[in-house]
Amino acid sequence: MSSKHPAPQAQVTAGQVLRNPRIWVFPTVLVGLLALLLSLIYMGGVLDPRGHLHRMPIGLVNADQGAVVAGQQTNLGARVTAGIAAAPDPEEQISWRQLDQAGAMQGLASGKLCAVLEVRPDFTAAVAQLGATTGLPEAPQPRMTVFTNPGAGSLASSLATSIAQQAAHQASLELGRTLLAQLPQQGAQATNAERIQLADPATIDSAVGHPIGSHSGLGLTAFYYTLLLVLSGFLGANIIANGVDVSLGYAASELGPWRTQLPTVPITRTRTLMITCTMSVVLSLLTSSLVMLACVTILGMDASHLPLLWVFSVCASAAVGLGVQALLAAFGGIGQLISMFVFIALSLPSSGATIPLQALPGFYRWLSEFEPMRQLTDGVRAILYFDAQGEAGLTRAWIMIAIGVVAALAFGFAMTTYYDRKGLHRIVPEHHREEKPEPGPGPGPGAGPEPGPSPA
Repeated sequence: MSSKHPAPQAQVTAGQVLRNPRIWVFPTVLVGLLALLLSLIYMGGVLDPRGHLHRMPIGLVNADQGAVVAGQQTNLGARVTAGIAAAPDPEEQISWRQLDQAGAMQGLASGKLCAVLEVRPDFTAAVAQLGATTGLPEAPQPRMTVFTNPGAGSLASSLATSIAQQAAHQASLELGRTLLAQLPQQGAQATNAERIQLADPATIDSAVGHPIGSHSGLGLTAFYYTLLLVLSGFLGANIIANGVDVSLGYAASELGPWRTQLPTVPITRTRTLMITCTMSVVLSLLTSSLVMLACVTILGMDASHLPLLWVFSVCASAAVGLGVQALLAAFGGIGQLISMFVFIALSLPSSGATIPLQALPGFYRWLSEFEPMRQLTDGVRAILYFDAQGEAGLTRAWIMIAIGVVAALAFGFAMTTYYDRKGLHRIVPEHHREEKPEPGPGPGPGAGPEPGPSPA
């Protein structure tokens, strides 16, 4: 007798697959939408920061002590600061905060102000001496000083400084027009050089109002440190979820040409989520420690309050990991794409770290109210640059981390519990038969092998 073997099936060629239009539809639509949406999201927030400026906080201080001019006590600094604060601003781009010196410096030290414009104490006295023949080349000049805040971010500080300097220059020109108009009334004769000096009398200089360390990336280390924490939580959660699925037999492991498929372990979705969430929290201890080791110890990043920074980093990374695990458990494979948009694509441009929140379009400012990167960046920035003050953003960061953890756990376990109660198990039919084999013939010739124990 000759045994007949089924003829081997012909191998499908790559050309045959590529000519099938159905294989193109899903990746084409999805990849095209991703490219379009990511372009709109990322570029939409950076094209015109100055044009989208809305209520950028800048301090305004009148430190002028005044002087007697023409027999009257005069304070030109008060006049200058009042004019700046009352200048037309129909789009409300600037929020001038009139403060005393102590309040302004505290605003810089807590990150609430991006810059401070101060009229110096001898401003009126210096203006009164303009045109006087002293014969001293170092005759006092009326001065205004812009104090910068690099801890607010390089672009935020640069924008605020530019705006404050422009306002000071306009105030100086306005003061110059007043001084020139008073010359005929006073019967004074001024040389051309004196008229040029009177036309723009104030000298505007700048100084660092709240210095940060030289190894602080011009105020950008807070953003990049936060990005490392978010990426650690995001990528770690995806790796953990995939590794657990491989170990439980719900996904195959491929390493080069080797493919391994383990027996399926019967386990509910809820218990699987408990495993992945626990692993994300535990591994956040490792990743946060390694991030701090690399940034602070090896690279020398300026940082203070290291124990607090470590605890905050662990909680931040764990919160991101729990959020990703909840989305993966609820939406399956598409959960990776959803979590990428939630924690990366929408979160980065609305973080206010590279482009200040006040210079973002309204849509991004709305996103910043709940997107995680803004909350975490504020917390890290407060620890690194602003002496871990709660009002610098740290209190809000802790509150939002707590809300995020509770929301992630509630959503994730609500969805998995619902799936389990509906009988929407993950065990595929062929693996289900392995778990509950049909009864076969008893021992004897021709009998199949006895079924082994169910996987644990």
